[in-house]
Amino acid sequence: MKEYPNPWKIIDQHIAYNNNWITVTHFNVLNPSGGKGIYGKVHFKNIAIGIVPIDEDGNTYLVGQYRFPIDQYSWEIPEGGGPLEDDPLYSAQRELHEETGLQASNWYKILDLHVSNSVSDEACIVYVATGLTQLAAMPEETEDITVKKIPFDEVYQMVQRGDITDAITVSAILQTKILLCEKKITLKSFSQSLVAEIQ
Repeated sequence: MKEYPNPWKIIDQHIAYNNNWITVTHFNVLNPSGGKGIYGKVHFKNIAIGIVPIDEDGNTYLVGQYRFPIDQYSWEIPEGGGPLEDDPLYSAQRELHEETGLQASNWYKILDLHVSNSVSDEACIVYVATGLTQLAAMPEETEDITVKKIPFDEVYQMVQRGDITDAITVSAILQTKILLCEKKITLKSFSQSLVAEIQ
């Protein structure tokens, strides 16, 4: 935003690490107070995608997998990355199918996120998907996942208790709950109501 100019000044920079998914750049900077400092930025080569699939009975689907960076098992909504040049909706449809075997006839974008903007430029888009059809899942070789169908309200309780800590999942479930409450609609009528309210 132009009314809030960037107070950081870059002296020089170099790439410290690079792979197929991220680039880490080291910056020598002048901080907002004018002092010399350093900054490390993680650039993501994909956009993060999250999907809240909701079936006609008010169930959603969680994906469980062991997350290497935090050394913990994590329950999450279906999520993954899509190339920056691809349509995010196409990436979302692919991720949902790969991880859960689900296809959806209705898609609604509900959220834009910056996942950890103090150290990275990773952006995320979250969709609600309805009109579900179950096919075979096709996880990638790096994914050892468990898929669980669970009532949406139980997932909301998991978020409230802190059983789910993944930032994309927490944000997505809370935003979906807000939509359900603000629009005074039920999970069973979610698809029809969102067509009128969001699109």
